[in-house]
Amino acid sequence: MAKDLIASFGEMLIDFVPTVSGVSLAEAPGFIKAPGGAPANVAIAVARLGGRAAFVGKLGDDEFGRMLAGILRDNGVDDGGVLFDTGARTALAFVTLRADGEREFMFYRNPSADMLLTEAELNLDVIKSAAVFHYGSISLITEPCRSAHLKAMEVARQAGALLSYDPNLRLPLWPSPESAREQIMSIWDQADIIKVSDVELEFLTGQESVEDDVVLTLWRPEFKLLLVTLGEKGCKYYTKDFRGSLDGFAVNTVDTTGAGDAFVGAMLRKIVDDQTVLQEEEKLREVLRFANACGAITTTKKGAIPALPNEAEAVELLKRD
Repeated sequence: MAKDLIASFGEMLIDFVPTVSGVSLAEAPGFIKAPGGAPANVAIAVARLGGRAAFVGKLGDDEFGRMLAGILRDNGVDDGGVLFDTGARTALAFVTLRADGEREFMFYRNPSADMLLTEAELNLDVIKSAAVFHYGSISLITEPCRSAHLKAMEVARQAGALLSYDPNLRLPLWPSPESAREQIMSIWDQADIIKVSDVELEFLTGQESVEDDVVLTLWRPEFKLLLVTLGEKGCKYYTKDFRGSLDGFAVNTVDTTGAGDAFVGAMLRKIVDDQTVLQEEEKLREVLRFANACGAITTTKKGAIPALPNEAEAVELLKRD
């Protein structure tokens, strides 16, 4: 069997999104629960595009945790790497969409189940069978999850997986901005593929610029691909042999939640089919156009998982452009 599994590691949680856009959390009259968590969103994005995906992480042994595991299964994601913690709750986040469609977060993790995953609990079979191992940085914030994260990366690397990293900066979760920067960069050199947003680029480099000279301060010789997403403006890409940029798609944006995860899921879904994409610029541009389309479609509906597109929707947008 071809090795084409994309395994995502980290947190899955419930976002509570106000029923009304453009208000602060305190002003929101009510909230709708939306399943989320970047690594889980990526896994579902892959599965919805017809790829093979697995999720590795820990949920609370509670109503919300069981619901989230059910959502993974309903979306065709292998949940063999999911554990339930009887002593801690599933994480919650209250997320408000300001009038400009950007988000503010308030997290309930004290500690949440995802933070308590240990090395010994990892499903190594799932990790070893992955062609791509994808992760963020939230799982680096506290022990024991941090050690489990590092172990999982090491096992995936030894089994020959491509390592894909989306730092997915959530400053309110970190003890300080300095600690966030230090920990995000602590595993920087080990990835094959890294995706950062323009906001994360500014945070990591300390410069308000997306020019090549700034981006390239984050480049490492062992990288296969470094990507910077620019919201509706598209993305920039860097490999050791070539670099360039692609425009985004004009859509009616309702909620940007999950757009980056859709982008990453779409890109990994295509790369796992044909790794020569990483050496051939024309192929890479085609893949990134597809990823841009998937990201754009995700912004046209509320919530991340409900908005993640299937292949037909992405192809439709690509044809329209």
